[in-house]
Amino acid sequence: MSGSGVVDEAAVAASGPFGAFAGGLPDLSPLRRAVIAACRRPERDCVLPLLEEARLPPEAARRVAEDARRLVETLRRQGTRGGVEGLIQEYALSSQEGVALMCLAEALLRIPDAATRDALIRDKIAGGDWAAHLGHSPSPFVNAATWGLLVTGKLAATRDEAGLSAALTRLIARGGEPVIRTGVDLAMRMMGEQFVAGRTIAEALRHAARLEAKGFTYSYDMLGEAAVTAEDAERYRRAYADAIAAIGAASAGRGVLRGPGISIKLSALHPRYARAQRDRVLAELYPRVRDLARLAEGHGIGLNIDAEEADRLDLSLDILERLAAEPDLAGWDGLGFVVQAYGKRCPFVIDVLIDLARRCRRRLMVRLVKGAYWDSEIKRAQVDGLADFPVFTRKVHTDVSYLACARRLLAAPDAVFPQFATHNAQTLASIVEMAGPDFRLGQYEFQCLHGMGEPLYEAVVAGEILQRPCRIYAPVGTHETLLAYLVRRLLENGANTSFVNRVADKAVPVADLIADPVVAVEAAPDPGAPHPRIAAPRALYGPARANAAGLDLHPPPPATGWPPTIRHCVPTRRGCARGTGTTSRTGSNPSAIPAAPRSRWPVPSESATSTRCVPAGASRLWRRPRRRSCSSSARSSARATRPSSSGRTGAIRSWTVCRKRARRGLPGRRTSTARARSPGSCSRATPTTCWP
Repeated sequence: MSGSGVVDEAAVAASGPFGAFAGGLPDLSPLRRAVIAACRRPERDCVLPLLEEARLPPEAARRVAEDARRLVETLRRQGTRGGVEGLIQEYALSSQEGVALMCLAEALLRIPDAATRDALIRDKIAGGDWAAHLGHSPSPFVNAATWGLLVTGKLAATRDEAGLSAALTRLIARGGEPVIRTGVDLAMRMMGEQFVAGRTIAEALRHAARLEAKGFTYSYDMLGEAAVTAEDAERYRRAYADAIAAIGAASAGRGVLRGPGISIKLSALHPRYARAQRDRVLAELYPRVRDLARLAEGHGIGLNIDAEEADRLDLSLDILERLAAEPDLAGWDGLGFVVQAYGKRCPFVIDVLIDLARRCRRRLMVRLVKGAYWDSEIKRAQVDGLADFPVFTRKVHTDVSYLACARRLLAAPDAVFPQFATHNAQTLASIVEMAGPDFRLGQYEFQCLHGMGEPLYEAVVAGEILQRPCRIYAPVGTHETLLAYLVRRLLENGANTSFVNRVADKAVPVADLIADPVVAVEAAPDPGAPHPRIAAPRALYGPARANAAGLDLHPPPPATGWPPTIRHCVPTRRGCARGTGTTSRTGSNPSAIPAAPRSRWPVPSESATSTRCVPAGASRLWRRPRRRSCSSSARSSARATRPSSSGRTGAIRSWTVCRKRARRGLPGRRTSTARARSPGSCSRATPTTCWP
């Protein structure tokens, strides 16, 4: 939970709205509690301790710069190969047309009716200067796409009847916007096919033969996530099981290191993969994941649990801990986990994985990536009014975190098999330097995305420069399942801070591409400070007013006690009846976080996250359901508690109504009375959170 407010566990269990979240809490280890406490620490407090871990000695930094320069120059001599790389370069997200394409692709995911799609296409495409991009790229793919967008834009924008071109427009436009919609759909398919290895696993295995002959290996991902029904989850489970069987047959006994593997998303295997359903998820999802792991072990291939949104990390760790301790999987080193370096908890998760592997006497595969959900994590924290972001707001901070975590993984060869997923030449060269010149198979491997990173790694795998193994992350699926993945890839690589985007732009100096992120952070005016143009969640509306404070239900608290930086509170009859909007009960002895054993990462202290008063009723948990959920008598009782004409503020909600809603398992509600209160109105000296 967010770092504001306090009570003990007994009060939580006794309270109706919070009772469902207090049941079945796990007894977490000190390392897991350190992960919880780090979730929303201030960015500066996270970055500065990592600088020493990521720093290289001057002589080593010089060798890294030389290797990275050779890689970049080799890439630029090869030139842009067309396809999506050329499209991303031509239509960068810094251009109006690039933004229009991204908006269009992302919005088409959610629009169910044809009429609204047609209106969106007219809005986004008609105003673009597509002709300005024509002929800039040598790629037929990019020029064909530009011609299509140019014609489509003119079809959507032309409304006059002058000249031959207008007559041609009218002739073609007789088909209406559905013709344009079909063309846009085809363009999305063309773009998506650049990222997808095949529509089926059999097709993907056939396509992989060419690069496997050059020394690459593969990890396949059956596209699909966030199942919404039990039928969806069962369909994805069958797809994973069939893929494991096919991959195992194609592996032909090559083993975990030399043969292909598979990545699975837990949200695809259960429709309620969320903290509020923890007990149900562990009871229903774990057997499915265990069966898939057994199947992968039987075929001699690796299985990675893919990374997802930040609020699902703790559930994923719970599943992993059970799998690692599963007796049937003892002796199998193909169990893996994916960690995202843009998360503030990443260094602490690395500690958890190393400790877990040693306790279970196994070697875990750990894929370290930079992160795939950055934009949604930022926006979700702002919308929910949380204490801070769970991710870094600057790309250079993610790079520092990545190098620090890479060093930690390389220092534990007995516990983990590191898999470094990166398209950045400087990051690649740094990891090679950290690992040392005496490479052996099984020490570590690199990974890249299908359709994006192969040019960088061809020289690495072939031995022209470094000779290190590389595994290609290859999604498998049809057009209907690839759009969500496509949008994430375009957002990730189309940004002007992306290495893939910048390396193709010869106007960007090589020195900028291979800059040391540690040096860049230390050279900043305020090292470790968050990005000034990304509004903090509580400061979303600037100086006009504070954003409403939300209740962060992720990650879960440990059953043995709440960490000092993660506290909460519950409503009391006394606070409601007096109408002060404050809560009088506080935890008397909150347990502290023990120091993580053998950890070089600083465990967040109580001062890392300050507690404060927030407006009564500000939590998002108290905003639903709406009034129709209450009986007419309850509504009458609520109206009776409005402020009186004498100016005295009545209770926000009568305690009777609160008890009725609690018995029905419903949260309380915020009323207009809460808006009259200002933050910090609590009169107590000890900071607490104010609730209705």
